[in-house]
Amino acid sequence: MAQIIDYNKIKEASAKHPKLKEINYTYGTAGFRMKAEYLESVIFRVGILAGLRSKKLNSKVIGIMVTASHNPEADNGVKLVDPNGEMLEQRWEGYATQLANAQSEEDLITVIKSIVSQNEIDESKNAIVVYARDTRPSGPKLIAALEDGIKAINAVGENLGIKTTPQLHYFTNYLNCCEKPAEGRYEELADKLYYEKFANAFYKAVGDNQRLSTVYIDAANGVGAPKLRELAEWIDKINDNIFKVTIINDDINARGKLNFQCGADYVKTGQNPPLGLNLTCEHRAASLDGDADRIVFYYVEGDGTFRLLDGDKIAALSAGFIIELVKTAGLDINVGVVQTAYANGSSTAYLEEELKVPVSCVPTGVKHLHHKAQEYDVGVYFEANGHGTILFSSEARTAEQETAVKKLQALSELINQTVGDALSDLLFVESILMNRQWSFQKWNSIYTDMPNRLVKVVVSNRHIFKTTNAERTLVEPKGLQEKIDKLVAQYKNGRSFVRPSGTEDVVRVYAEASTREDCDELAFKVAGLVYDEAGGTGGRPSEFFKIKCIELVQQIVIKVSRIISSKRQQLSRLELAFLIIGQINNLPKRNLFVNNFH
Repeated sequence: MAQIIDYNKIKEASAKHPKLKEINYTYGTAGFRMKAEYLESVIFRVGILAGLRSKKLNSKVIGIMVTASHNPEADNGVKLVDPNGEMLEQRWEGYATQLANAQSEEDLITVIKSIVSQNEIDESKNAIVVYARDTRPSGPKLIAALEDGIKAINAVGENLGIKTTPQLHYFTNYLNCCEKPAEGRYEELADKLYYEKFANAFYKAVGDNQRLSTVYIDAANGVGAPKLRELAEWIDKINDNIFKVTIINDDINARGKLNFQCGADYVKTGQNPPLGLNLTCEHRAASLDGDADRIVFYYVEGDGTFRLLDGDKIAALSAGFIIELVKTAGLDINVGVVQTAYANGSSTAYLEEELKVPVSCVPTGVKHLHHKAQEYDVGVYFEANGHGTILFSSEARTAEQETAVKKLQALSELINQTVGDALSDLLFVESILMNRQWSFQKWNSIYTDMPNRLVKVVVSNRHIFKTTNAERTLVEPKGLQEKIDKLVAQYKNGRSFVRPSGTEDVVRVYAEASTREDCDELAFKVAGLVYDEAGGTGGRPSEFFKIKCIELVQQIVIKVSRIISSKRQQLSRLELAFLIIGQINNLPKRNLFVNNFH
C-alpha cells in the first residue's frame, strides 16, 4: 500500500544533496543540461517530481533519462518522459524549474506542497518510475542522487541501466499501454522488447529486396555502439543477409572520447567525416550522437567532395516514399511534413512544389514538432540535425488495401513513434533505399541543398534574445533584426536568423545564400553583428575578424584610390606605402585590423 508523502523524510534526504546557491536552473527543451558537477541536487529533485507526476496520473509509469545527448562528456542532464513516451507536459516543466531552484529544504517542501495542492494530487496513490542513463562517467553518481529522490517520495523505482534515450521513451510507453511483463528484470526486458520489435519490423519492411552495401556507423563513442551491435545481431537471427553495418567510434570506456570529433552534431556542423573514418566514394556512412536519438548520413564524391544527407533529406525521402504508397493504395489519408526554421530552403521547396505535400514550420524543439505532426494522418518531422520520427494515426494503420498498405503498415511498425530514434531511423531509411534500390547519390539528387552555415556565438546572457514567427524573427534585442535584414538583402537567395540555444549560453546563427562563399560571408557577418551588439564573450572568433578585415580592406582601397585620383600623378611605391599606413591609422577599428589581418 502506498504511503502518504513523508515531508520530513524528504527534508532529510534533500540535506544530502544541497542546492548550489550560485546556480539558477531552467528546464528547457532538453530538460536540465549543464556541467555534471552542478546537477546533483537537480536530479534528486527530478526524482521527487517524477513521483508526484505518477501520483497525479493515477500511478502511470514516468520515465527519467540521465543524458546530455550530443554535448561534451563533461556535461550531463536529465529529462522526464510522460506515460505515452512523449516529453513532459509543458506546464510541469515550470514545476521542475521551481523545484530545482528551491534554495533550502523548507523552500523545497513549500514547492512540493504547492504542486500537490494545485494539481489536487492524492498523496496515497502509488508512484512508479523507470530510469536509465547513457555512458557518461558522471552517470552513476547522478543516478544515486536520483534514486534518493525517488525513495524520498516513496515511489517504486526501476533501474534500466545503460540505454539509449529512445529505448527509455519506448519502454515507458510500452509499460503504460501494453500488458506489464509478469516476470523478468526490466533492464533486460527493455532491450529484448525493443530489439524484437524493430528487427521484425525491418524484416517485413524490406521484403525480398536485395541488400545494399555495408553502412559504416560512427557511434560517437556512446551508448549507440553496443545497442546497434545487439540490434544487428537480432536482425541476423531473422535473416543474415538483409542488413550489414560496420561500427566505428565505439569505445564507451575511454575517458574524453564521447562526442569528441565525432557524432552527428560534429559531422552536421563541420560538414566533414568524423575522426576514425577513412571515407571513400565507395562507402555509405552515418553518424549517431551520444545517446543515439539523432542520425545523419553522408558520403564523398569521386573528387573527395563531402555530401551530407541530414534530417531534411531524411524527411524528403520518407515523405516521398509514403506518398507513393498512399497513392498506389488509393488511400484517403493526409500526409504532412513539419519543419523548423533550420530546414534548408531547397527542402521546403521540394516538398511543397514537387511532392505537393503541406509543410508546417514550428519553433525548434521536439515537443513542438511532435504535437504539430499529430495533426496529420501521417506526420513526418525531422530537424535538420537528424533528430525526428514519423507519426502514423490509427486511420493510416488500419486502412485495407494489399501490397502498398502492408508496406505502409510495416513502416509504421518500424519507426519509433514516441521520439526521434537514430537506430529506428537508420532501419527506416535503409528499408526505403532497399525498396527503391537507391544509392546515397541517387537519394541526394532529389534536390540540391542551398549552401548553408550554422555558427555559434558565445554570449553573456542568451535569455535577452526573444523571437517570433517560429523563431525566424528577432524581437529583442530591439533593432538587431533590422540590421540582420539589411545584411541579408545584400545576398542572392539570402536568409538568416538568430535564436538562443535551449541548452547552453550560446546564440545560434543560421544562414543560407546561393553560393558557398556568400553563405559563409553572410553567416559570419551576422554572427559578428550579434557578438558586437548583444554581449558576445570569450574572445571574438577569428572567422568574424576575417569578414570585418575584408570590409576594412575594401574601405582602404576606396579611400586610397580616391586620393591617388585627386593627386593626378603617379606615386612611388614608398609614397603609396605611407599613404596606405596613414589610412590604416585613421581606421576606427585600427587595432582589430592590425592584430587580425593576415
